[in-house]
Amino acid sequence: MIVEISPERAYEIIEKVADFIVKRRMAAAAIMTIESLRPLNYIGSQLMYFLAPFAEIIFNPKEYQEFAALLEKDEYIKLLMQRIDELDEELYREERAEKRKRSKRRLNRFKQFLGIKKKQEEEKNIKNQ
Repeated sequence: MIVEISPERAYEIIEKVADFIVKRRMAAAAIMTIESLRPLNYIGSQLMYFLAPFAEIIFNPKEYQEFAALLEKDEYIKLLMQRIDELDEELYREERAEKRKRSKRRLNRFKQFLGIKKKQEEEKNIKNQ
């Protein structure tokens, strides 16, 4: 049974799937996978319809069919990738900024350590001469 999906419902499903992916920190892998398989989105949706009798044992049948209908249209796939990227950026912006700061601090400490080490070697060379 092929289901038509309204744009409002498609946006709800996109939001739900994007939230699921981002909260599990799979955004980069999901975007890369979706982008690489995007030319096959229609075939994927047809495969979902083929597997529906088995998958509907596990998943909600209506949502499963709506997701399969969503995969048929390329514009929804683009929206899904865009929303995953936006949510990932929103949720982890501060964490990434903190990681960048820590990385810079470590690099500066390392550079400082190397600079001190060079000065000590120069002083030893001067004393030995």
